[in-house]
Amino acid sequence: MKLDMNLLPLFLAVAEEKNFRAAADRLGVTRSAVSQGIRRLEDSCGAALVARTTRFVHLTEVGERLLNALARPVSEIADAFDFAAADSAPRGHLRIAVTSIAEAFLSGPLIASFASAHPHITVDITVTDEEFDIVSGGYDAGVRLGEVIEKDMIAVAITGNQCEAAVASPAYLATHPAPLHPRDLVRHRCINWRPAPNIAPHRWEFEEAGVPFDIAVQPHITTNDLRLMLRLALSGAGITFAVRDTFSPHIESGELVALLEPYLPRFPGFFLYFPQRRNMAPKLRALIDHVRAQR
Repeated sequence: MKLDMNLLPLFLAVAEEKNFRAAADRLGVTRSAVSQGIRRLEDSCGAALVARTTRFVHLTEVGERLLNALARPVSEIADAFDFAAADSAPRGHLRIAVTSIAEAFLSGPLIASFASAHPHITVDITVTDEEFDIVSGGYDAGVRLGEVIEKDMIAVAITGNQCEAAVASPAYLATHPAPLHPRDLVRHRCINWRPAPNIAPHRWEFEEAGVPFDIAVQPHITTNDLRLMLRLALSGAGITFAVRDTFSPHIESGELVALLEPYLPRFPGFFLYFPQRRNMAPKLRALIDHVRAQR
């Protein structure tokens, strides 16, 4: 479809203001006119130019390329637009923000097989437990537990339902009798997790007779590193607590013992999430298809 040059001022205003309302005020038009204009421009080239939620607007990789082209002669702008319209192959730089507890995604095989299948996509993964809007952060997608993903996002399941696990090594349990109820944890050495120094340690969540409750253990060791928690538990330092997938191989081998299992409820698992489906970038579509094929 031919590029409508009249839509470029709309795009430029959105790119510079990073907000549809502010762009509309700058141009003296309605927010709806700006939104419809951007949609027409995206439909023309068949690619999303901006990623948007109810709070933030951020340029996609294609949008950045068009914005850079706006500083060049008009003929080069048209060439950049035609390139976006014709380029439907999965390629480019894919940025993903992943929570550190997403073992199914971070274990290696899923990412390795995706990278092998799509050599023209470079993958940039940031492992972070900080809560932020992926659009404002410039990410194409994120991976988190379903219960904490915001409602305006689209989510694709990576795993089924999950549960947490309290575990300790046989060596630790040889000198410390296993807790029979979560309240017994106050008498044990605990290894706990917190995402950042200024945030309180994680409260261990349980359920009894269908009623959820949590325990604020008094940890002897606290860290933001899930791998360190695992290594400490294997070394006999105490009881630790995280998503069961983190410990499953070691439970199966007998290196760790699962505790308090009757009190551990299931909850929605991990999802790949992103802000929109219309005119989705081929690189993101490729990742979504790959995740679905691996389930």
